[in-house]
Amino acid sequence: MNSGELISEGINLMLLGMGTVFVFLTILVFVTSIMSTLVQKYGAVQPADPNNPGATEQLDEAALFAVITAAIHAHRLKQ
Repeated sequence: MNSGELISEGINLMLLGMGTVFVFLTILVFVTSIMSTLVQKYGAVQPADPNNPGATEQLDEAALFAVITAAIHAHRLKQ
């Protein structure tokens, strides 16, 4: 092989690689756009109370302390 053929093969390989990357990134952009549309349409979860979004999941400190104490007690009884 002479240097002209090597350069030609190198350019062909470069174009094939760049084309493959371009096609992959183009497909990735379309798939990401479709996923974003689907999540916005079907996956949007609204909180029960817009003024206080965490109100349904809060435990008061006394109940939390009681649960932790009971768990520690039950763990120590098993040992």
